[in-house]
Amino acid sequence: MPQKIISLATRGQGLYEFTGEVAAFVRASGMEEGLLTVFVRHTSCSLLIQENADPDVRTDLDGFFARLVPPSSDPSMRWVIHTAEGPDDMPAHIKAALTQVSIGIPVIGGRLALGTWQGIYLFEHRDRPHRREVVLHLGG
Repeated sequence: MPQKIISLATRGQGLYEFTGEVAAFVRASGMEEGLLTVFVRHTSCSLLIQENADPDVRTDLDGFFARLVPPSSDPSMRWVIHTAEGPDDMPAHIKAALTQVSIGIPVIGGRLALGTWQGIYLFEHRDRPHRREVVLHLGG
């Protein structure tokens, strides 16, 4: 079963598309049919399949999650106990808990069965840059 770990560099909070790298892995595997599992090995970022045509979608998602879960320095977040790693850390864990760390994508005819406007994104929830590891596993 083909597997690969890819490393993604982030520049802070936001959505980082990596559909091309995943598609290249699937093509190189030579498998025509199967299920690709995409798994991120961190607790303060997550994965999304989202529209990749209009960048306003990414902007609006960033804005929504910032309003939904503000930094722990915000007065509405006074209840947060875990603050040792900065005001963005516990909110990052909450955002990751609300989204997903693993995605399954069918492979049909040697290609990802994504819709026309769908892309695969790492959703970084921390303020500072990070290097994130994503595991790809293709099963038959």
